[in-house]
Amino acid sequence: MIKKESRKKVTTYDLNKKENGFLVELFKLDNDKTSVYLSCALPGAFKGFHLHKVREANYVCIRGKLKIIMYTKEGRVENTLSASDPEMLHIPINTPTGLCNDGDEEAWIINYPNPAFDPNLKDEQVDYTEQQCERGEHI
Repeated sequence: MIKKESRKKVTTYDLNKKENGFLVELFKLDNDKTSVYLSCALPGAFKGFHLHKVREANYVCIRGKLKIIMYTKEGRVENTLSASDPEMLHIPINTPTGLCNDGDEEAWIINYPNPAFDPNLKDEQVDYTEQQCERGEHI
């Protein structure tokens, strides 16, 4: 049977309330959890910093190029993901992460979170400023 379902698209904003991209739910489980989604960072935009208390992230860039900035116990770690050289980046829980699009086109990443995003799970995502991350407030 052919079936067509709508998907939610959400505009995203930085901590200063400036639009920085969007998210699109791609695949949902029967229990309304999102198992795969697309995140877009607009040209010149920064998304983050935030961490997830429960969900790991698994990113693959499918358009453009993004610098992924993370803060671990060892300090600041940067990785670049590019659609021209696809790689998967695994980000464990409790790792503040920011996405930086220095390019002149939209950058898109697919995220396969583990476990799937649960809209009923409150306070699972925690936002940080870069200064808070530099001071280690996430640890």
